[in-house]
Order: sequence, then C-alpha cells, then structure tokens
Amino acid sequence: MPRVLIIEDDATFSRILAGFLQKKNLQVLSCRNGASGLEAFRKQSWDTVLLDYRLPDSNGLELLTQMKQIRRETPVIVMTSFNDVRTAVKAIQLGAFEYILKPVNHEELSVVLNKALGSSPSDAVANPLSPPLSGQYIEGLSGLSNELSAKISLVAPVELTVIIRGESGTGKEYVARMIHQKSKRAAGRFVAIDCGTLSKDLAASELFGHVKGAFTGALSDVAGRFEMANRGTLFLDEIGNLGLDVQVKLLRAIQEKVIQRLGSGSDIRTDVRIIAATNENLRERVRDGSFREDLFYRLNEFEILVPPLRDRGEDLEHFVKFFIDVANRELSRNVLVVDPEVMTAFRKYRWPGNLRELRNVVRRAVLVTEGSTVTLKTIPSEMTGQETINTEIHEPSGQPLGLWQQNDAQERELIQKTLLQAGNNKAKAARLLQIDRKTLYLKLKKHNLE
Repeated sequence: MPRVLIIEDDATFSRILAGFLQKKNLQVLSCRNGASGLEAFRKQSWDTVLLDYRLPDSNGLELLTQMKQIRRETPVIVMTSFNDVRTAVKAIQLGAFEYILKPVNHEELSVVLNKALGSSPSDAVANPLSPPLSGQYIEGLSGLSNELSAKISLVAPVELTVIIRGESGTGKEYVARMIHQKSKRAAGRFVAIDCGTLSKDLAASELFGHVKGAFTGALSDVAGRFEMANRGTLFLDEIGNLGLDVQVKLLRAIQEKVIQRLGSGSDIRTDVRIIAATNENLRERVRDGSFREDLFYRLNEFEILVPPLRDRGEDLEHFVKFFIDVANRELSRNVLVVDPEVMTAFRKYRWPGNLRELRNVVRRAVLVTEGSTVTLKTIPSEMTGQETINTEIHEPSGQPLGLWQQNDAQERELIQKTLLQAGNNKAKAARLLQIDRKTLYLKLKKHNLE
C-alpha cells in the first residue's frame, strides 16, 4: 500500500485530505508542522509527500530543501495558494515534483498523485523506464520552434552524443525522446534517469548495476540503466549533479562501451547512445573543477538549446489550446475558448516555469472554469496585474517579499499598512499579503491588532 506523508497545519483541511486519500487505499500520516513532518520523513521512506507551503515553524521551500538532502528520489508535491505561483515555480526548480493550488480540488489531486506515485521509489524497480511524454508536450510553430525541430531532425540519425541545455520546464526530455524516435535506435528502449535524484552512494549502482553483496542491502544482482538501454538511448537528465567519481566511470562507459557492475570485476559490453540534459552552464562547472573537462567534451558532440517560453510568444496560443485539450481529457471538462484578456495577461507574463508552469496554470483554469470560457478570475492574480502591497522590502529581483519572509517588527508594520490600504477589509488584505484569511487572523492575534 503506497504511503503518503501530509505536512499541513490546518487540522480540518488535513483530515479532509487524509480521508480522501485513505478512500484511495493509501496509507496516510499527517503532521501539523515542519519539525514533526521532517522527523517523520527522516524515520521512514514515503511514496510521496504533500507539503503545505506556509507552516507555523517554517516555509515549504526550506523544508523541501532539507527533504531533498535526505532523500532526493521521493516526490514532494507542494500545496500553495493562487497568489503563490511564482513561489511554486521556485519549488519546482528546487526539486518539487509538482505543485497544486489551494483550495485543492480532488480531481486535480488525483491526477497529480497518480503521476507522483508512478515515479515513486516503490515503483522504480518495477517500472524503471520513464513514461512517454506524448499528451503533455507539443511542437511549436514559431521560428525558434522550427529551428529546434530542424536540429532534432539533423542530429537524430547521426550517432553523436548530445547535450540539451535549457531552463527548468522547457521540455528537455521531450526533445531527447524526439531524437530517439527519429534515430536508427527507435526500436530500442529509451531509458531516462534524473541524475539530480541520485544519492552519491547509489549513483554508480543505478547507472551500472551491482552484484549480490556489493553493499549492505544488495540482496541480488541488479542491472543498471546502461544495460537496460542496450541498443537504445540513455537520457541523463541534470547531468551536472553527478559526482566526480561517477563521472570517471561514465566517461569510460561512453568511450570504451564497457561497464562493470558495482562489486564485479567482469566487463559488460554495451551499445548505448547518450543524450544528456542540464539547466546549468557546464563550461563554468568545468572551470571551477566540479565537472570533468574530458567528459564535457565527450558529451558535447552536439548541443541543442531549448528556448524558454517567454521567447516563444508566437507559440503561446498554440500551446494554450493544446494544454486545454489535454486538461479536458484528464479532468472530464469541456472548455472551448480563452477570453482575449487572459491571452493578453499570458503574453505579458514572464513564465519562469516555462511549459511546465503553463501546463499547470491552464489545467487549473480548466478545472475551475464553470462554463466553456477561461476567464481572468480562473488564473493567478499575479498574471492579471492585480495590485500588490507597497513595501520597501524587496527581493534582489525587485519583487516584493511575501509576508512569511518578514521579521516580526516588519510583519506587524506591513499588516497595519495593508489593512489601511484595504480599508480594513480583511479578505482583501489577506490577498494583498499573499496569505489566506485564517493565517491573517492568527497574525492579527499574534500582534494584538484585532
């Protein structure tokens, strides 16, 4: 039975969530704060975690970072409010599997959970191959998209190693799959592995396999991803996360087409095409000594840059229509059109989470749309140009910090100013502060502002 850890301070919402999951035959443990949640996460393995962004003793990004240091492979789903989409994108960049917006809809939660549990540690042995991405990504129609398609078609039939570079959420794995499908190896397996989820101790075993007794817990011989991908394609996502010791073994495997399972002295010949991806500048990593120069040049026989969504404005409407069709199928909805004001807001937005963020925003909009038209009220307020609080406290990017990032004195002053700005309308003040009303009431009590 899959195990789900809920970290949520709202007792009522947590009980409703736990009840829903238990009806889905999931084993559930609920924790009310970050400290107890992190302790439960340390003590045992979980198939997925539902993590509230705002907790009484920490915020979700801090907790997410700590969890990824303990057990990177566990899918963590961040739960956050409509006004926190930018923060949710940061969570994805820090390793969150997905985010869902509050109030949580059970249909949306079911879709996300099915994906998370399909990639969970308990499923990794039974299903080591990544699911296909058809139905989630689409080729664009712009000049940049045409250039990308041309590069894919050019390199696909040629036995070169490829590095795909691009920001998080741009569809690098989709590009890798397209290269495989158009190559002479299309009949073979496409095996994907996220190097960012590999612990330092197990990375070599995951890639090259191990023999019985190679380390504590190695109860039988296990093939690695190289053997699984024999006569096919091995996609190494976030290649920059591999340690230097594994990089040496990877270089030998690519150059000599030979691997050794961990704990074995016998060579195994492999015939694998390598495609790597990164959102980092590997040349800088080479200069600072954290990535081997010889491996970089061996991998970089051909480089493909996947452009960010903000540079693909001509594709935006095309992508939106596609994701609406996908969401209609997944959520049993019948949304047909998008209000022109929504498209205007989309074109002005910077899309830091790229296609992944667009997919999630569209899916959520389809879910909450009552009729057949997506309107402004169904998309995050930060995309509509909604007024934000006037404060001198900013992030380096220039964006105002949320209430949860202020110290007590600044927090009290900020609440007072915002209540004044909102005409003492607590619902409006909560929206401007990017918190829910319950949290605002707690803050008012804390600072004796009631």
